[in-house]
Amino acid sequence: MRIQKVSCFIWFLTAIFFAASAEAYTKEEVVKRGHLLCGVSTGTPGFASVNADGKWTGLDVEICRAVAVAVLGSPAKVEYLPLAEGESFTALLTGEVDILSRHSTWTFTRDSALAVHFTGVGYYDGQGLMIPKKHEVKRALDLKKVKICGPVGAPSEQILTDYLERNRIEFKIVPYDTLELAVKGFEKESCDLLSMPQSQLQGLRLGLADPASAVVLPEVISKEPLGPVVRQGDDVWLNIVKWSLYAMINAEELGITSRSAEELRVSNKLEVRRLFGLEGAAGKSLGLKDDWAFQIIRQVGNYGEVFERSFGPKSPLKIDRGLNNLWNKGGLQYAPPFR
Repeated sequence: MRIQKVSCFIWFLTAIFFAASAEAYTKEEVVKRGHLLCGVSTGTPGFASVNADGKWTGLDVEICRAVAVAVLGSPAKVEYLPLAEGESFTALLTGEVDILSRHSTWTFTRDSALAVHFTGVGYYDGQGLMIPKKHEVKRALDLKKVKICGPVGAPSEQILTDYLERNRIEFKIVPYDTLELAVKGFEKESCDLLSMPQSQLQGLRLGLADPASAVVLPEVISKEPLGPVVRQGDDVWLNIVKWSLYAMINAEELGITSRSAEELRVSNKLEVRRLFGLEGAAGKSLGLKDDWAFQIIRQVGNYGEVFERSFGPKSPLKIDRGLNNLWNKGGLQYAPPFR
């Protein structure tokens, strides 16, 4: 009942917002302001967090940097607004941010009940399970009896309890008001199972006082396609954000990196020339400069480069690409072609 009331309230806010600003165009507002307002998480390694130098890093941050390059010519022209899960969509719908780039799961309810558009999948994830290493459990089905560290109202709770009931694993929920308190409960051994998207579990594990004391089990118990979100009613902005992500994915498929982009600018390969805006519609249909995609690749990098420094070998997480490999390398990452 509580979730239904919140959803109705957000829908009501959405209706008011669009009635008042139906003529607003996001790109023009961003250009006039001089910087992009990017809604990110409050600190999730791999997606959005502040490093030791005080700089925002992570996949969600990189997507906003790419959009800023496309529209404003520089990845530095972004203001990041950390948003808790409960306030993120409201912030987007009320115009507090131009783009929500906060590891948001693309679901039917969000896509159909809220006045938003998911612009693509930046990360294919799935809900996982983390337990203390001392339990010496190698797979979820070996669990016999567990105490769940449950943040109150977390969407992951129902998915987890359904999974445990289906596999006849006895469980008890130990409720906590926030995720932070649930993690502390896990560390103090007041409970012994945390469940959320696997990528986030890996980040939480690294944040423990002793990361080696916990393990993330291999099972994935749900589909969690994560990607950037924009408001409905502005198709140009939707396409700019969508194709900024697709530009990075296509660049990796074509073997173009931030280091090789300048050299390949003189390529005779038609696919490269189209991506770089040297052939075809270029940037006119989006109201951008012809070389907008080239600048994204040169200044931010292709999808593989972004993944590598956010989650892969160049990051503390060291997560295998798995489903986030390109489609021609056994993964699901696939972007429409530039033609």
